Amino acid sequence: MNHSTTDSLPSSFSQPLTVSDETETSEDEAKASSRQYGIRDAACQAAAQGGGENYFSAFALLLHASPFQIAILSALPQLVGVVAQLASVKLLQYLRIPSRLLIAGGRAQAFCWLPILLLPLIAPDQGAWLLIGCAMLYFGFGHVTTPIWNSLLVDVAEAESRGAYFARRARTTALTSFLALGVAGAILTLGQRWDLSWIGFLVIFLGAAAARLGATTCQTHVSRLMPVHRLEAPHGFRHFFSHAASGDFRRFLLFSGLMHFAVLLSGPFFVMYLLRDLHWSYLQYAGWMASSISAQFLTLGPWGRIGDRYGNKALLTLTASAVPFLPMGYLLSEQYLFLLVVNFFGGVIWAGLSLGLQNYVFDSLRSGERTRGVALANAMNAVGWGLGALTGSWLATLMPAELSLGWWHLTPASNLPFLFCLSGGLRLVIAVSLLRTFAEPRNIVSPPQGHLLWELPFLKPLTALLPWRNPRVVP
Repeated sequence: MNHSTTDSLPSSFSQPLTVSDETETSEDEAKASSRQYGIRDAACQAAAQGGGENYFSAFALLLHASPFQIAILSALPQLVGVVAQLASVKLLQYLRIPSRLLIAGGRAQAFCWLPILLLPLIAPDQGAWLLIGCAMLYFGFGHVTTPIWNSLLVDVAEAESRGAYFARRARTTALTSFLALGVAGAILTLGQRWDLSWIGFLVIFLGAAAARLGATTCQTHVSRLMPVHRLEAPHGFRHFFSHAASGDFRRFLLFSGLMHFAVLLSGPFFVMYLLRDLHWSYLQYAGWMASSISAQFLTLGPWGRIGDRYGNKALLTLTASAVPFLPMGYLLSEQYLFLLVVNFFGGVIWAGLSLGLQNYVFDSLRSGERTRGVALANAMNAVGWGLGALTGSWLATLMPAELSLGWWHLTPASNLPFLFCLSGGLRLVIAVSLLRTFAEPRNIVSPPQGHLLWELPFLKPLTALLPWRNPRVVP
């Protein structure tokens, strides 16, 4: 008589295996489904950002905002957002159902688009300041959801493929932002030609609100599939920073915060330089932004693989060493195609740097510390962001309008390219002085000298097509 293998085993031995297998399968299916919702969330958030948030400064210029108000619009909402994020971490210790904070914050942020559109029209003389106030609410509600959502995303991503998954999310973000930027730019250009600019902003901002509601729906599904744990760490941020955080992580926070400071010295003023000083149309401006996003879409996958294979410290070393030279290109030429190429390569570098900054934080923290650690990292970045933007608005009033060295004279369209160069020089100082102060948090063998050069996006595929193959290139 034939007997199955299970029949030949005692029931007390076979049953636990079945239950365990079913539980593991159920958890794997929940994680896989959550990862898909995470990708859809990235698309929706990117549509809201590309078709809405990226045009905040352009909307402010329509409301006749000054350079100082542009800087405030860039700095203050981020600072308010990080305060909201830190407060949300405190709230997570007391909420019985933490996912409610995720859902409520997302819906509130979506509905903030209505006052953003309407209040500047009600009092046009104070339109720029009202936009700044509404933007503070918008980013505050958005940042409230950040710690819990990041914690959920890290839980659904497998540790060994985390870089690849977040690179996939980032590629989805880049592609959707590219499309949203193009569509929004076309709509605004049509409105500009017909002297109906406000109608153009009405259309794109309402679309951004709908996209944010879609992202909230995706986050709701993930919170139902995956358990959302209350914060278990018994101590506050000060204890975490001084005791739980490693020395490498603290030095990384210093590097990240100072780099954000240096970048935001110039960041808020590119829109003023391109739209006001070079007199670009909204469509040209959208094309300039889209060049960076298309570069991110093409290179995020290779950057993610480099981070997984060689560590995110190596990724940061590569990209942070190149990012200082990006803003200096704006002093070389004012030609549209040249600036498109500069911004394209900027997208390549920023794709790797942003991915490395994000994943270094995730790799450095244990699961019980992740929510608090991510909030602290975001707080450092936001402080650097805010102080950099405010300092840049002050420096913009001090920069000379031209530069003369003997017989050589340089007179750009405004003094802002000189501020861009100053930002690049400070980035270089920070990269050279601080990159060597912290190490890779994972146990990864360092690549051979010069090996990473052949792994760079665009370079590796090109070397594979050559008749000779460099032995350092790993398939």
